[in-house]
Amino acid sequence: MPSGATAPLSPAFAANGLLFLSGQLPFFTDGSLETGSIEAQTRQCLLNIESVLKDQGLDRSAIVKTTIWLTDVADFAGFNAAYAEFFGQTFPARSTVRSDLMLPGARVEIEVVAAAV
Repeated sequence: MPSGATAPLSPAFAANGLLFLSGQLPFFTDGSLETGSIEAQTRQCLLNIESVLKDQGLDRSAIVKTTIWLTDVADFAGFNAAYAEFFGQTFPARSTVRSDLMLPGARVEIEVVAAAV
């Protein structure tokens, strides 16, 4: 979220042994938007996810489900490459849809559910 902006949401919410992360957009820590390639935007979203997980004492290995929103189906291959690079050999369950996003310039949003064990 851009610096100074607030939204009525929690970055993460734990319930019944699961940690639900709010959708992550490709923001840098200073609040500016990554405006590069789909690969760069995907990597930034995933770095943001790692940061929220770390704040909760978890890492990417705890992720059990992802939901992906892409604004353009033509970005799917580039997104998929960056996503596969991040997860390596073990992939969580995933849903991917094409949708407009609320933030102009954002081409991807990623939401995850992690096992909070």
